[in-house]
Amino acid sequence: MIVLGLNAHHADAAAALVVDGRVVAAAEEERFTRIKHHAGFPAQAARWCLAHAGVDPRELAHVAVNTDPGAALPTRLAFALRHPPTPARALEALRTRGRRLDVLAQLAPALGAPSPRARLHAVPHHLAHLASAFHGSPWEDALAVSVDGSGDFATAAWGRGRGSALALEGQVAFPHSLGVFYQAMTQFLGFPHYGDEYKVMGLAPYGEPRFAAALREVLRIGPDGAWRLDLRWFRHARERTTLEPDAGRPRFGPLFRPRLQDLLGPARAPDEPLTPHHHDLARSVQQAYEDALFGWLSALHARHPTPRLALAGGCAQNSVANGKIVERTPFRELYVAAAGYDAGGALGAAIATWHRLGGARIEPLPHAQLGPAFDDAAIGAALDDARSELAAAGCIVERLDDPGALDARVVDAIVDGGVVGWFQGRMEWGPRALGQRSILADPRRADIRALLNRKIKRRESFRPFAPSVLREHVAAWFTRDADVPFMGEVLPIRPERRAAIPAVTHVDCTGRLQTVTRAHNARYHALISAFHARTGVPMLLNTSFNENEPVVCSPREALDCFVRTRMDRLAMGSWLVSRPAGAP
Repeated sequence: MIVLGLNAHHADAAAALVVDGRVVAAAEEERFTRIKHHAGFPAQAARWCLAHAGVDPRELAHVAVNTDPGAALPTRLAFALRHPPTPARALEALRTRGRRLDVLAQLAPALGAPSPRARLHAVPHHLAHLASAFHGSPWEDALAVSVDGSGDFATAAWGRGRGSALALEGQVAFPHSLGVFYQAMTQFLGFPHYGDEYKVMGLAPYGEPRFAAALREVLRIGPDGAWRLDLRWFRHARERTTLEPDAGRPRFGPLFRPRLQDLLGPARAPDEPLTPHHHDLARSVQQAYEDALFGWLSALHARHPTPRLALAGGCAQNSVANGKIVERTPFRELYVAAAGYDAGGALGAAIATWHRLGGARIEPLPHAQLGPAFDDAAIGAALDDARSELAAAGCIVERLDDPGALDARVVDAIVDGGVVGWFQGRMEWGPRALGQRSILADPRRADIRALLNRKIKRRESFRPFAPSVLREHVAAWFTRDADVPFMGEVLPIRPERRAAIPAVTHVDCTGRLQTVTRAHNARYHALISAFHARTGVPMLLNTSFNENEPVVCSPREALDCFVRTRMDRLAMGSWLVSRPAGAP
């Protein structure tokens, strides 16, 4: 049985394919269109998933979407009577409902071959998130939790997973949303774009929680762990805040009301310098979010006493909070979905439908290597096409068929202070570069962060870089020994180790680590092991292979990024591209 899952007409459009109980392909549409957080229909991602699996579109029988507009209908109607929406808000809801339920008609031209057999399965938004987390985990029994902005008139949900069985057990109803709170405060801090919340996380450690008391007026936490937004400060309950996509880019109007400035001071303009006031506000926002999340999770644990938590939803991308869950709640083990945000709903919808149709428990997802791969012949062809650009940049192209020899050359460059593009195997599923589409550097060099920000990433200086760590050495370098395969947790670095790895040690002495195993990422594990053998440090600085764009997917995109930035080396498959020192 084959199930194609889709997240369509929402930010981070994506497709995923489950074949006979195994996830065989998953990719976000942005990687093909090159539009960050693409908010349209995932035509190219769906086409690639089927082509990769060799599935004839005419034989596709099951298509799942991560929304059920009929869900929570009584709650929706009751809320509309109490809080009548503006005409623009009501029209937006009707348009969205129509687009999301018409996916079969949109899928046929996208695939080039209509399927007369296709049946559409509507999966409630949060059930799709829960499925992506629990069924991706290695556990037979766990509590699954989803927290995000909103979906199908809910903002959070939970369910107990046992074997192949998973059902929604409860939800938090719109408009009370931790995701909306964090997004609104992200906008207030002058970061207006969809997905900018990670900037607030990076900024928070520079401040003090000076606005914690004020934010308790905005985000109220009850004695039972439940949270509520004081809607006097927000616009989303009645007004239209989701705007029409701008050339596929998701757009949101302001989620906060101007009166919030009476409580927190002036909202920051995007081009305004960051001050200690903004640092303190970011820290206060992060603390308010954490207090609400941990109290609620602890209350859920009291009702579902299991040591294991599987987490998804857009708020599952808050790796700073995730790293404190084991410390601040009764849960002892944590699995964070590789794509916690709405792209992951495509995978969750496919998985939930597979089980709904009687399929046995799917294979867990210990890695995220689910996207396109390119062999040495395809990479060689791309290099031939880029010959003139590479020559103009003074680059040298070599083929090294011995992986150990290639690794040695890459380590040489990194130890010498170079920056290396690493393009190997199947592209990662989810927002993080995990050793397939990465830019690598030496974590021991204090100057590397400034160099990366100046020459390649061109981003805010306060944002940290992450370490990819050999799994067997985590306990010796971090204060908690944990599996973190998708960079989903920020953990404290041991005090005696911090000075050795300044490039990946944030101002609060933490690191957003990725654990790398030989079993699930042998190629990347071998490279880090070669660096470890040379330096005694079992990790590399790892950031995504991009420059203010989606992570690269194809060899041509990798070459374009390499040429226009100041990377020193590019390793793609068996090929090594070198830019000599001083070359243009």
